[in-house]
Amino acid sequence: MTAATKPLAGRICLVAGATRGAGRAIAVQLGTAGATVYVTGRTTRDRISEVGRATETIEETAELVTEAGGSGIAVPTDHLEPDQVRALADRVDREQGRLDVLVNDVWGGEHLIVSTFGKKTWDIDLTDGLRMLELGVKTHLITSHTLLPLLTRHPGGLVVEVTDGTTAYNGTHYRENLFYDLAKNAPIRMALGLAKELADSAGTAVSISPGWLRSEQMLAHFGVTEDTWREATKQLPDFAVSESPVYVGRAVAALAADPDRARWNGRSLDSGQLAREYGFTDADGSRPDSWGFMLAKEADPDTRVEDFR
Repeated sequence: MTAATKPLAGRICLVAGATRGAGRAIAVQLGTAGATVYVTGRTTRDRISEVGRATETIEETAELVTEAGGSGIAVPTDHLEPDQVRALADRVDREQGRLDVLVNDVWGGEHLIVSTFGKKTWDIDLTDGLRMLELGVKTHLITSHTLLPLLTRHPGGLVVEVTDGTTAYNGTHYRENLFYDLAKNAPIRMALGLAKELADSAGTAVSISPGWLRSEQMLAHFGVTEDTWREATKQLPDFAVSESPVYVGRAVAALAADPDRARWNGRSLDSGQLAREYGFTDADGSRPDSWGFMLAKEADPDTRVEDFR
C-alpha cells in the first residue's frame, strides 16, 4: 500500500481504549490505512490501571500505529473522568481541527468477570457489578457526549461502538450475569440511537463485535501465545474458531474507508460479517465466523468448527 493509495490518509481518528486487544488492533489497522490516530487508555509506561497488566501501554500502541504507516499519538485518558475527556477533545481540536472517526472501545473489566459469571444478581458484589457498568457504559456515554460535537463539525463522520456480541446473539442469549449483559448490550443501543442523532451531519454509527478474541489476556488464560494458540484447542476444541485482534481491526479500517458505509447505519455488525462483505482475512489468511458458529452449533450439535473458519 503506497502513500498515494492509503484510503485513510488525511483522516483523523481516535480510538478510546487502545491499550491492548481489539482497541490496539483497530488503531494499528487505521494507521496501516494511513490515518492519524489518537490512542487513549489508562496504562502507560509510568502507570498501570486496575486491569493489572504492565505489558501493554498506550505509548506502545502509538508506536505500532506509526510503524504501520500512520501517525500514532498517545494521550493518557481515564474515560470515567469528564475533565480528562474534555482535555482530550480540546487537544484534538487544537491540533487537527476535526475528528473523522471515533472508535469507542473502552472496557477494562475482564478482571471482574471470573468472579461474577453464572451468579445471581444478588450474589454478585454490588461494587463489582456497578464497576462493570461504569467501565462499559458510563465511559462510552462520557466519550460520545464530549467528542461528538467535534466529529459532527464536518459531514460524514463515523462512530464505532465496540462490544461483545451482536443483536442476533445477545437478543436471545443471557450473557452470564446481569451487569455484564447490560454493559455489553448498551453499546448496541447507543449505536442505534446515535445513528438517528448523526443524521443531520450525514454521520454513521454502528456497533461491532469481534468473535472469540485471542486478546493478550485470553492467550495468557490458556497459557499460549499468538504463535502457539492452536495448543489451546486441546483444552477447548471450539477455540479453533477464535480470531486474532487483527481481524476486527481490519473490519473497522474497511468500514472507515468505505464511501458507502452509511448503508450500515445503526446496525450491529461483527468482524466475520464484514470480512465476507469487504474480502479481508485474519492475519493467518483464515476467515472465522465465531458468532455464526455458536448459533449454528446450538441448532445442530454436530456442526463442524472447520466449516466456520
